[in-house]
Amino acid sequence: MYLSTPYELKSEIPLSDIAHSFIEKSRKTLINILEGIDRRLLFIIGPCSIHNIKEGLQFAEKLKKLSEEMADTCFIAMRAYVEKPRTQRGWKGLVHDPHLNGSGDLAEGLVKSRKFLVRLAEMGIPAATEFLTPHLVPYIEDTISWGCIGARTSSSQIHRLLASNLAMPVGFKNTVDGNIESAIHGVAVASYSHHFMHLDDYGKLCRVESQGNPHAHVVLRGSLTGPNYDEKTVLTTLGKLGEQELPERVLIDCSHGNSGGRYYEQKEAFDSVLMQIQGGNRHILGMMLESNLEEGKQSIPAQREGISVTDGCLDFSTMAELISSVSSSRSISLTHS
Repeated sequence: MYLSTPYELKSEIPLSDIAHSFIEKSRKTLINILEGIDRRLLFIIGPCSIHNIKEGLQFAEKLKKLSEEMADTCFIAMRAYVEKPRTQRGWKGLVHDPHLNGSGDLAEGLVKSRKFLVRLAEMGIPAATEFLTPHLVPYIEDTISWGCIGARTSSSQIHRLLASNLAMPVGFKNTVDGNIESAIHGVAVASYSHHFMHLDDYGKLCRVESQGNPHAHVVLRGSLTGPNYDEKTVLTTLGKLGEQELPERVLIDCSHGNSGGRYYEQKEAFDSVLMQIQGGNRHILGMMLESNLEEGKQSIPAQREGISVTDGCLDFSTMAELISSVSSSRSISLTHS
């Protein structure tokens, strides 16, 4: 079975000029935050994965309102993960299994995923996603404001080269077993120009010469053995980046290993990182939070609305309370210049 080429899918589901301009502006804002020009905190917030388009858009509408309320102190992008890496088995995400039944309808998955991402741009919501399958990139790259190379692929040379060619900031997560150096090496490799093979918009294998990505950064996400958002680990990571002559900046993922797989413990990680920011650590870019309309998770087939089918998530109200607490804390941190 042949799939549509990226060109064909983009022609079928195009970005409007307004949406394209919005994404360009969002990427520029993110770059300014990374460079310290924009002093706001960055938050990547949303469901662990998108499995229901209607519910995803409902979350997006609520997140947009929150983003507007917090615009003076925070810049918020939405987690819009349409692929899911699996350590062994499990649902692989909207692109690969849009019907959540193992049928592998990739043709429909591509359509649904691009429609969702284009809709976010039209709503004025920056989209953040993990780039897992390199072949998927040309189908959705133009809709994404912030990209991630995940814990299971941050050591992959293919993904490091891919990041060097992405026209957006990209975060490299430490590995599942807690190796932070892999993420640092990923940032270093991505910062250089490379020649490599990639698919073009017409589905042909081509030779790419990347320009290098100066906006790559480390994401601390904890590990199987415990969290790594503590002040000592953060400062050690920043020191290692400095030793490599890389920009000293980190984003903290409050979920995954940093919450021990317990979604409600994201609050503990959030409070700890916020205290570091209050203490004057301006190298912390912000945080990631997994949140959905309702708390927790459920098994497939999904029976309840607004609840994750992958990792457990904070409910929207609890997450919003955490983000709303940032205003006073950010004003404190700005005095440490």
